[in-house]
Amino acid sequence: MILDRLKKLYPEDATYLAKEIDVLIQKWKTKINVRYPFVNEKDAVLITYGDSILKHGEAPLKTLHRFWSGLGRDTINTIHILPMFPFTSDDGFSVVDFKEINAELGSWKDIKTLHQDFFLMFDAVLNHCSASSSYFKNYLNQKKGYETFFKNWDPSKDYSKVTRPRTSPLLTQFETVHGIKNIWTTFSADQVDINYESPQVLLEMLDVLLLYVYQGARFIRYDAIGFLWKKLGTTCMHLEETHEIIKLTKEVIQACAEGVEIITETNVAHHDNISYFGNGYDEAGLVYQFPLPPLTLNAFITESSTYLTAWAKSLQPTSKQTTFFNFLSSHDGIGLRPVEGILPDQVKKNLLDTVISRGARVNYRTLSDGTKTPYEMCITYMDALSDSSDSDTLRSKRFLAAHSILLSLSGLPAIYIHSLLGSRNDIHGADLSGINRRINREKLNYDQLIEDLSNESSLRHHVFYGMKHMLKVRRDEPLFSPHANQVILELDHRVFAVERQENDQVIINITNVSSDSIEIKLIGSYQDLITNLTYLDCVTLKPYQYGWFKKIS
Repeated sequence: MILDRLKKLYPEDATYLAKEIDVLIQKWKTKINVRYPFVNEKDAVLITYGDSILKHGEAPLKTLHRFWSGLGRDTINTIHILPMFPFTSDDGFSVVDFKEINAELGSWKDIKTLHQDFFLMFDAVLNHCSASSSYFKNYLNQKKGYETFFKNWDPSKDYSKVTRPRTSPLLTQFETVHGIKNIWTTFSADQVDINYESPQVLLEMLDVLLLYVYQGARFIRYDAIGFLWKKLGTTCMHLEETHEIIKLTKEVIQACAEGVEIITETNVAHHDNISYFGNGYDEAGLVYQFPLPPLTLNAFITESSTYLTAWAKSLQPTSKQTTFFNFLSSHDGIGLRPVEGILPDQVKKNLLDTVISRGARVNYRTLSDGTKTPYEMCITYMDALSDSSDSDTLRSKRFLAAHSILLSLSGLPAIYIHSLLGSRNDIHGADLSGINRRINREKLNYDQLIEDLSNESSLRHHVFYGMKHMLKVRRDEPLFSPHANQVILELDHRVFAVERQENDQVIINITNVSSDSIEIKLIGSYQDLITNLTYLDCVTLKPYQYGWFKKIS
């Protein structure tokens, strides 16, 4: 199969590449000795930067291990460390060296220590690298072996069909030893797009991916993967060649380490997003569930789950080797592209206006006609859910209720560090840097954080321990396996309800997204796994109350 894929991508070099890839596989296979099971109900992911928590005099990766091995080890079993490599901009996503740990964070030794207690998820920023990287410097100097790592594009050609995630120029000029070259820069002038038409690029990036597996990655996130292959006259998004590259990397990785999963990050419309499942066995093991954050947020803002319920009902079951990567917030903003075709324009406008009133900063992208349109809302999920005048008690109720939905749905749940810790908007950080996304990327002081979590009246305490309780319950319940049957129920437009089934076992997870008290009819006797209370035939949910009701035989 590897040779067949190479013939599609590199017809003139397929035989040569197949031999080189076999050499790579043999090199790494002797070093890598792991086999992971597929995702189950015991898995939950923390999304964090390597330096989200800082302790004076200690390497941030050591502090990360100190904190989560102490307070979080019994609920989170996987840590996703956002790009932890040397970089020049974009908070890590302009990588200078894919094979080294940023010395300001720690070392590969710290990663190995972390891996002793947690599964790990690494970022593979495959689409681009820093303009200061050795790859690009070698290209600029046309060093042997790097002549085709990047591609010179003709600026006189028509690029109007190209999908743009930013408002910055698509092409950037650089001086090389052979004169001016126009390099594709999808995200910024400091992030130069790598040329995957080059066989040398393929071999280098496969080596990078296998290094990550060797260093402990159970999951590898393919950042911005939809932009990987470029072809003029197209959108340059989700091209067949991009899918083939992913399938090829999967086969190479699986040849060295069974069970290491690829997670594709494509912040786009839902039907494009799920195309990365391939046939259910040959491409990504997980895809980001991008519509979930804005749809859940809209449900609480409008106090109606109508659009969330309709979308969730439309989800098709995944194969036994795939599932969704479910999340509500991340290091980026809350995307608007994923709800294209799901939310009407007026509903999207109301969502955007409401979140802006709560402190959001908006990032834009450029359309093919040159106009700009909102791309994402930069804000903590905590502040997105509540007005500034709301009490912390009400704030935490809404927040935990929203995450009860996240943890109920089929898939692998992932929680961003600032959600798990109940963080508010970092207005100062966004203003000081001029970077909108920094509103949700505050670096926390370890000692102050421990103090805040110890304060039983603090917002952080209520959120953190409320989340821990749900995660513990979920971990111990097989009906939360990604492959237990899922049925979306329509009980009342003010609640979101999902039934999970396996054999004769049933859980009905119900979340009140409104400020009303609501009586819900149930047939039979149920125990709420959240409170351990039992109910017969009905339950009354208070505003923003949630329950995981398991049927009693």
